[in-house]
Amino acid sequence: MDDPVSPMLAKAVDAVPEPDRVEGGLSYEPKWDGFRSIVYVDAEGNVELGSRGSKPLTRYFPELVAALAERLPRGCVLDGEIVVRVGEPGHETLDWEALSQRIHPAASRVTLLAEQTPASFVAFDLLQVDGEEILDAPFSERRAALETMLADVDAPVHLTQTSTDVEVARRWLEEFEGAGLDGVVAKPLAAAYAPGKRVMLKAKHHRTADAVVLGYRVHTSGAGVGSLLLGLYDGDGELRNVGGASAFTAARRLELVEELEPDVVRDEDGEIVRGETDRSRFSSGKDVSYVRLHPRRVVEVRYDQMEGSRFRHTVQFARWRPDRDARSCTFDQLEVPARYDLGTILS
Repeated sequence: MDDPVSPMLAKAVDAVPEPDRVEGGLSYEPKWDGFRSIVYVDAEGNVELGSRGSKPLTRYFPELVAALAERLPRGCVLDGEIVVRVGEPGHETLDWEALSQRIHPAASRVTLLAEQTPASFVAFDLLQVDGEEILDAPFSERRAALETMLADVDAPVHLTQTSTDVEVARRWLEEFEGAGLDGVVAKPLAAAYAPGKRVMLKAKHHRTADAVVLGYRVHTSGAGVGSLLLGLYDGDGELRNVGGASAFTAARRLELVEELEPDVVRDEDGEIVRGETDRSRFSSGKDVSYVRLHPRRVVEVRYDQMEGSRFRHTVQFARWRPDRDARSCTFDQLEVPARYDLGTILS
């Protein structure tokens, strides 16, 4: 394959879909929470790691490139996920924060992190074998070829589990979250690989929480609220930033400015008081300032999972909760999934 392949995508559904939803049935597999990557192994055995946005990941994972070169045949292209696993055997889990730290501009830091937090690759589709593209083959055939190719593969390269049993998939949705996984993906068994198209279906957890609004960022257009900053009280009574809610329409962004005006913090001269969130290497050139609000307004938000003490992804605004006292918005309300060993899933 001379050109980078855009990974096939999934559209969200409310629950694990029934197998008869599509003609030919469905194959279910765990949804991994890592960096989506297309692995290319050329005729000389050189390995390249592409990403969903076509940004090369090769330089950031030298230990994984070496492992893939040893374990994969030449002339193949695989679709899968780069993950970092942490914890002792029997108590392993995925670590998104450790994975995100692997994207670093300094070569010395890349080398150090490759030793401290080595990555793994979980394969779930096969796009080329012996130099021949098989994108037009149904997934059932591509999966069979992938199983043959990786029959004897060992860590840090893994073959994801699959099942055609919807009850097994529903159990995975509940149990595997405890190992840091992100949900369940359903793939039409008869479907060809469709780069950039949302052919697959994904089911993730849907939860709600009541959070305190700490402030808001102005939209990049300069008009209206771009995102709300959210907080929860910890066991010591400290209000901690846990993430943000965004994805408002242009009209709603302007309405929010008016709704939040009574809560805006102002100095003695009546000027708006602003704060700044912590910067990261991903936001070094980004405006991280926000308009501070008195922490008294409560909002109900929809989220899928937590990463440490923060929402893993940007959450969605559900409704205002004027009936809730801000001090009642604590971490205790959050659902904590039962622990599950990642090694059991990968074995």
